[in-house]
Amino acid sequence: MTRKERFGKIIEYFKIHQPFAETELHYKTPYELLVAVILSAQCTDKRVNVITQEFFRQFPDVESLSRAEVSDIFVLIRSCSYPNNKAKHLWGMATKLLNEFNGIVPSDVNELQKLPGVGRKTANVIASVVYNKPAMAVDTHVFRVAARLGLTSRAKTPLETEKQLVKYIDDELIPLAHHWLILHGRYVCVARKPKCDQCGLREWCRYYEKKSSSEK
Repeated sequence: MTRKERFGKIIEYFKIHQPFAETELHYKTPYELLVAVILSAQCTDKRVNVITQEFFRQFPDVESLSRAEVSDIFVLIRSCSYPNNKAKHLWGMATKLLNEFNGIVPSDVNELQKLPGVGRKTANVIASVVYNKPAMAVDTHVFRVAARLGLTSRAKTPLETEKQLVKYIDDELIPLAHHWLILHGRYVCVARKPKCDQCGLREWCRYYEKKSSSEK
């Protein structure tokens, strides 16, 4: 099976069995999603959603966050990972967004990466989720699942994974495919013990193919 054929089979499966897939982060505005994604680094979406309930009550927009003290931000987010750095990033993001982007979250990946706390993964999430752009965000789940399925080959970095994935996925499906891979990695193709017996992608999965061969 060629890689193109593998992509075709896997994408078709997801289109049939999971036609709707979206982020599990709770948000109402581009600003709220940006805050949530910054907080989600090395932290679960479930924890972030707990934190942002009170966070958005106190800082409902860019202006209010830019006026906050970093210490006050820290108090609200201290139950997530790396709260010191994230508190500084959130304040810096709001300040820069207000001063240089008129408080509007940009749609361009390169412009987004000018904001404190926003790397390529976060920028791609915002571009794809908010603006429906063909940007493939690669987190640990996407990196792992893509490699196991055989959608990528010898990709050593998230950027290499991103480039290999977008090569074989139609632009209009990239925002959806991002969520397909994340959710599959979160609930089925988990890191330590993938649930191969529950996986509908076994027929086209390189990992399962090798696993089955070794057990014979």
